[in-house]
Amino acid sequence: MPESIGRAGAPGYYSDTLVMEGTVDLSLPLAFTVGLFSSLHCIGMCGGIIGGLSYGLSPEVRRQAGRMAIYLLALSAGRVLSYALAGVLLGSMGEVLQGVAGSGQVHLWLRWAAALIMVLIGMHIAGWLPRLAMIERLGVPLWARLEPLGRRLMPVQTPGRAVAYGMLWGWLPCGLVYTMLLSAVGQTGAVGGAVYMLVFGLGTLPGVLLTGLLAGKLYQFARRPYLREMVGSLVMLMGLVTLWVPVNSAI
Repeated sequence: MPESIGRAGAPGYYSDTLVMEGTVDLSLPLAFTVGLFSSLHCIGMCGGIIGGLSYGLSPEVRRQAGRMAIYLLALSAGRVLSYALAGVLLGSMGEVLQGVAGSGQVHLWLRWAAALIMVLIGMHIAGWLPRLAMIERLGVPLWARLEPLGRRLMPVQTPGRAVAYGMLWGWLPCGLVYTMLLSAVGQTGAVGGAVYMLVFGLGTLPGVLLTGLLAGKLYQFARRPYLREMVGSLVMLMGLVTLWVPVNSAI
């Protein structure tokens, strides 16, 4: 009997194949949703930065909403691109881990780790876990080298410089972003990690762009405790749901 027929006739072959073919990947929708909900965190942390950059633009640009939006989009494009580059590094690490420890066991570990990470992010957004910000210390040495380069790009006078500044801004120490990067290890591949962090970054765009267009007026709104607690609880709930509905769950 040919080897391929023998494998096809092995117990569980058809069921395993159907499960693999009938799965949905929930990681990207979850990454986008976390990015969207974490806008409250982004507004609170980056509101001053985006507000300062907005005021640093020329009066002609600030008077025209269309031109202003172009600069803000350029800044955010650079920031999101830097997230994707970081995702390449962490996704590659996940691929190495799978090769060393075996894909099955690592996938189980990463599934539990992703759920825990999402719960921690929710607690941080709600204000119940401020110590999560301690993770930001990991990026301080790198930021100390990049921050002087950012000063050289100021004032941001062209969209190209806005993209460049945004790429530096994306490496600003941020506990939320770093925690999501830990989750990106579960994508087990450079491309998967990049896409995962790219989608997360796209989720943060609405809050950051509105903050820039409204010149920081959303800052106080985003700091309302009840709103932060509600959004943080939703993120925690999503993390717990992933334990019953795995990232690659059968349909």
